[in-house]
Amino acid sequence: MLITRPRGTNDILPGEVEKWQFLEQLTGQVCREYGYGEIRTPIFEHTELFSRGVGETTDIVEKEMYTFTDRGDRSITLRPEGTASTVRAYVENKLYALPQPVKVYYAGPMFRYDRPQAGRYRQFHQFGVEVFGSNDPAIDAEVIAMAMDIYQRIGLKNLELHLNSVGCPACRPVLRQRLQEYFKPHLENLCLNCQGRYERNPLRILDCKSEKCQGFGKDAPTTLDVLCPDCADHFAAVKGYLDEVGVSYTVNNRLVRGLDYYTRTAFEIMTQDIGAQSSIGGGGRYNGLIEECGGPATPGIGFALGLERILLTAERQGIVFPIARGPQVFIAIAGGGVAKKAFGLLQSLRQQGIAAEQDFLGRSLKAQMKYAGKLAARLVIILGEEEYNRGVAVVRDMQAGEQQEVALGDLVGFIQERR
Repeated sequence: MLITRPRGTNDILPGEVEKWQFLEQLTGQVCREYGYGEIRTPIFEHTELFSRGVGETTDIVEKEMYTFTDRGDRSITLRPEGTASTVRAYVENKLYALPQPVKVYYAGPMFRYDRPQAGRYRQFHQFGVEVFGSNDPAIDAEVIAMAMDIYQRIGLKNLELHLNSVGCPACRPVLRQRLQEYFKPHLENLCLNCQGRYERNPLRILDCKSEKCQGFGKDAPTTLDVLCPDCADHFAAVKGYLDEVGVSYTVNNRLVRGLDYYTRTAFEIMTQDIGAQSSIGGGGRYNGLIEECGGPATPGIGFALGLERILLTAERQGIVFPIARGPQVFIAIAGGGVAKKAFGLLQSLRQQGIAAEQDFLGRSLKAQMKYAGKLAARLVIILGEEEYNRGVAVVRDMQAGEQQEVALGDLVGFIQERR
């Protein structure tokens, strides 16, 4: 019986994985330019971290987490997102004792039990950044501008940045009361999830994907209707900084985001090139999350970008990544008497940092040349017994269709000059 991969997961094969490597290198380079250092956290955490940090009323915690009990009778969850783990690492390792702000980035697999569809899988990959220790609206603008900078360098087009403020503990209770007053006459007609959210967190009703709930909520009060003066000033300053650096945005007063920890700035980057208008990244500020996870009162902000969605959008937009394909050199063996010498030459080239390959199936010279073409090798070194005895090899340029004899002692230098 054939064993297949679990539903909602993917094998990333040679030929495709190079695109992932390109994204990882590009995002890492941007992070270094912006002053961010890499952090790596465990793939699984104690379940309490996500129930407390992400929020018990979120779809993630209620329906989507991969949670199990380990042999020590502890509840463990595969991480569904990266922020809570990064906050836990910040607190546990006392990074708050370092000069602030602390700016970090991460990349890796996340896990959510969701209905698989284009760009959305049960094991998916995110790149994200977090900034701890600054409440300056300029940091909000930097994080948002950084996300848009990454998309621009990839070459993505037709993106929309949606921006909102979701308030703070001072103004959110006012919104909670108004939302409960608004939804009370419609409570029986809301979906079962939203009926539960009515008492626990009515703001989550605005994020419901049910068309029925969206219809009842279209005239509901929003966060911008009740912002306190501090939140309003902060939001105005964020917009001002974005205007200063030419980052276009749309104020979307219904943008809530799917996680409970957000305060003040929230944003999403949308595209219509992967079907219906869909988010390919987003984030926001979470000034109470570090305290919730046991740390000192510390402001924070970050974003996460979905790598599968980036790749799907790039494919739909016809973007070709600048990826080197195939080895630089292929060694074709013409005669069994030089097989060991060819293998020695192969290793010499590799030790000089030259990508090189040879035949390991005993093909004929004609078949080897055809194989080198399939590998997209730039140069082919043809090593035959007669040539070897004369101290030379034939080097063929596969693109130009030209070839010449080169002394064996000069081969490595000859190849290096043509890198």
